[in-house]
Amino acid sequence: MSVWKNIWTVIYREFVIIREHPIYLFGSVGVMLACCLFYFTFFKAGLPSDIPIGVVDMDNSSVSREFRRQIDATQLGRVISFDTFEEARLQMQKGKLAGICVIPSGMYDDLLSSRQPTMSMYVNGLYFVSGALSYKDLLQMVNLTNGAVQREVLRARGMTDSQIMGIIQPVNIDLHQIGNVYTNYGYYLCNILLPGCLELAIIIMVIYTLGMELKYSTSRHLMKVGGDSIITVLTGKMAVYTVLFSAIGLVLVIAMYHWLRFPLAGSIWNMFLDIILLVLASEAVGIFILACLPVPRLALSIGALYSVLGFSFSGFTLPIEAMPSWIQGLSEAFPLRHYYLFYVQEDIFGAGFAGWYREVIHLLLFFFLPLPVLLRLKNAFINQNFPKE
Repeated sequence: MSVWKNIWTVIYREFVIIREHPIYLFGSVGVMLACCLFYFTFFKAGLPSDIPIGVVDMDNSSVSREFRRQIDATQLGRVISFDTFEEARLQMQKGKLAGICVIPSGMYDDLLSSRQPTMSMYVNGLYFVSGALSYKDLLQMVNLTNGAVQREVLRARGMTDSQIMGIIQPVNIDLHQIGNVYTNYGYYLCNILLPGCLELAIIIMVIYTLGMELKYSTSRHLMKVGGDSIITVLTGKMAVYTVLFSAIGLVLVIAMYHWLRFPLAGSIWNMFLDIILLVLASEAVGIFILACLPVPRLALSIGALYSVLGFSFSGFTLPIEAMPSWIQGLSEAFPLRHYYLFYVQEDIFGAGFAGWYREVIHLLLFFFLPLPVLLRLKNAFINQNFPKE
């Protein structure tokens, strides 16, 4: 029997397994569909709005009332007024407020007398995004209120508006948010979270589909079907999942950059290349993990841990350069890290081949990862001498 015929036999056998066990499709198509629906709908607005902010106005002057109205008029904030700080603190402890601003008594008089009033702000750090955004909103309003008061005082002294702005804002900031001009959290997070979920699904499914052959003692039959060649067996089994996950990855790229119009400075065809390389590298990692430890339960645990760590080591939340040096080197062992660097060069900067060819080389190196342990996996399939639970 020829090698190609053996491969097609393994492929047909895998299709039969998938048809008889829906968990394979649920763990691949179902999981990614659920992730896409969740993240695309969760970040549909792009930026959280109407974040509840408690305001305790002890001054009740025209300036403090205008301050409350200005916060309530912003996209981020929604003012909830309280008579006492204790009431506001109790609501924050219940998780109903993202921040509290306390306007002190006599603030308006202090401003007229050129005294410096103290405005207290409390931020709920338990909810990182809403807490940070509420702090940003409050700080911006405080600065604007401070500038408005200074402007009126300086106008009373006879200064022109150009002179006043030179004092209030001596440095004019010209901000350019490269790659995400709308400050859209969906653009920032979905570009890595969804490929990361895809990598997680691939590694888990590869370990699962190979590990079940060991658990149910069907690996000897698989080796017989594949002509006792571990390369033929892996080629046949992985061909099915490579096509399946590559199709999922391509649809994911099309959904982000074509249907939802995510910013893309480069070419969508290069992003196709990036996602396919991620699929192949993730499959290689899954094979390597099971071959090193041919115990399905432990291999699945290690694969899940490795995949989750990939989110942190990719560098999209905290720059790798800010981590300790030994961790910076460890980040090279995660395909998602190289996918992210490819994405930055192509999606944000549009650098083309010159910007991301190194990441292609790194992802291709993952293909050779299973080679040193293929004999160990073959022996495990034939001898079945490892625990099955």
